[in-house]
Amino acid sequence: MQQPVQTTNQTSSTSTTEMSSTLRKVPILSLGSYLHGSEAEKLKFIELLFHGIKDYGFIILKDHDVSTELLAQAYQVLEKLFKLPEAQKKSYISKLGGGQRGYTAFGTEHAKGAAVMDLKEFWHIGREVPQEHAFSKYYSKNIWPDDTVPEFRAIFEKLYSQLELAGIQMMEALSYPLQVEKDFFTKEVVEGNSILRLLHYPPIPQDVDPRCVRAAAHEDINFITILPAATTSGLQLKDRDGTWLDIECDYGSLIVDAGDMLARITNDVIPSTTHRVINPQDGTNNSRYSMPFFMHPHPESVLSCLASCRGDGAKYADITSHEFLIQRLREIGLVK
Repeated sequence: MQQPVQTTNQTSSTSTTEMSSTLRKVPILSLGSYLHGSEAEKLKFIELLFHGIKDYGFIILKDHDVSTELLAQAYQVLEKLFKLPEAQKKSYISKLGGGQRGYTAFGTEHAKGAAVMDLKEFWHIGREVPQEHAFSKYYSKNIWPDDTVPEFRAIFEKLYSQLELAGIQMMEALSYPLQVEKDFFTKEVVEGNSILRLLHYPPIPQDVDPRCVRAAAHEDINFITILPAATTSGLQLKDRDGTWLDIECDYGSLIVDAGDMLARITNDVIPSTTHRVINPQDGTNNSRYSMPFFMHPHPESVLSCLASCRGDGAKYADITSHEFLIQRLREIGLVK
């Protein structure tokens, strides 16, 4: 069993810094123990993964195959990308709308139900398939800034693949406690609509609406989110008891949490994890860069309650993952 990391509870609102002295133990898991360990180590990983995202909402993952050197290169390229002139960045906005590929400008997205916009800009990279593929009608072509950041494509295609592999391995582990076939989730996500989001939170403008934060409290849309450690602090996740936790982890570690689609098919046995990115609290006002990978099933996958989670009955009606995605994108302002 891995030693837990200690994180500090923060029960205050976004605008305050009052800290509780209570310490919570967030599970740190070794993916290597599942991939290469003994049978007992594999079973322990499965148990810790399931209970981590079910009871705490998140886990921290070490000993994975996502290259720390690649992460360092990615953050360097990311900084270069977002330093481009505003007009140049806006030339990479998808003409198809919806923000699923390319650049989305500062102040475009908001949390579901929020009255103000988040303080961020981002870039989306998604799956591409051949034109004759059954899913080509759902997947737009990626937008690559080859003319301004020529190294961008090679680095982020590689990072997409490495994060996806880690996600597939974790979803496979979840198949055991959820009592589905070992390849159940693999078949759902291997050609899934997964998105790598490249985020820039600029320094907070002086005249900004005081209600605005970098990312207001929200839940993700997908199965699981895999988040490499960001360049600065600010991420908070809401524990199942309602306490906000500051999440810090070592460079190269991955933070993993559950999204709405997983909550839906598990009948909330694994609830979706509420999280936010607060404005700087330490007197600094620097840029923050982050690269979450949102693992989605394929667009024609039906989000239906798993038999092992049905209990007294399914809480949610069946819906395809594409229909659910469009519904949520409309709620956060990316689709009209």
